[in-house]
Amino acid sequence: MTIGIGFSLKSNLGVSPVSSIPYTITLIAGIEMGKATILFHIMLILIQIAILRKDFKMKNMLQLVVAVVFGYFTTFSNYLMTFLPTPENYIIRLLLLLVSIIFIAIGIFLYLPSDMVPLAVEGVIQAVSKKTGIAFPKVKVVFDTSMVLISGITCLFVLHGLGSVGAGTIISAVLVGIVLSFIMKLFKDKLDEFFNDDSEVIFYKSEM
Repeated sequence: MTIGIGFSLKSNLGVSPVSSIPYTITLIAGIEMGKATILFHIMLILIQIAILRKDFKMKNMLQLVVAVVFGYFTTFSNYLMTFLPTPENYIIRLLLLLVSIIFIAIGIFLYLPSDMVPLAVEGVIQAVSKKTGIAFPKVKVVFDTSMVLISGITCLFVLHGLGSVGAGTIISAVLVGIVLSFIMKLFKDKLDEFFNDDSEVIFYKSEM
């Protein structure tokens, strides 16, 4: 997933929705993006507690550990992208964006069914999906779009520009959930067989 974030930055079309708020924090406060990501995830854990209340499982506090690891991998992936040339061709930039979307969707698909410790972003989406009964990919599209709007409005007021938000951010906000839904339809049965578990993860339960 962090490689996907790195590709979205490299495309120079706007960061991926999952990183739009952390990158906005970086632009406004000057905090390194990995550390800003950790702070954002802590905020999301608090939101989960508010949504789930007594249904919040203590194991989900391990999301703090995952947040730190994810933050440092974000920094590392962004560093790796410095070795790639910055593309000027718009088609190449769109291809990098598509690669970013695919990496992020595959990352979500692979770690959520393990039902261990999700990233705080997906933890919030799972919480909303559980409380409302709406399928995970649909909630993700709404959540990603909301993060983009918050980032864009904040940048407009503080930086007098869109800052972290670009055409690629908006495209990702819509397509990650759609690509995730497509991947789930193709590989859900194989993944269930791999885990050898009759139970299904929350985002598989609802009609898509």
